[in-house]
Amino acid sequence: MRADYESLTDAVEIVLEPVERLDYGVPVEGGAAIVHFLGDRPVVIDVIGTRKHDFEQPLRVVAERYGMDAEALIAASRAAIAAPDRLVRLDVGARIAA
Repeated sequence: MRADYESLTDAVEIVLEPVERLDYGVPVEGGAAIVHFLGDRPVVIDVIGTRKHDFEQPLRVVAERYGMDAEALIAASRAAIAAPDRLVRLDVGARIAA
């Protein structure tokens, strides 16, 4: 997955799958996050207003609603915010049982 934080717009874009087009977007948590789809697959998540709002809660809702890994989405967002205006790539492996 890759993420990019645009400091000018205060938004994080998380790309789950690189695609040529997006078919539609679904706002989550009053528009704090927007999940974009290609067909029935979520492929991009935009997180809006990360300085003004808790960006983790909308990502938890997105993860629960669409069967994603909330910790990975939050980690990607944090990494992007830590390196603003630059692309961040993140590989998250499966959790290993103890």
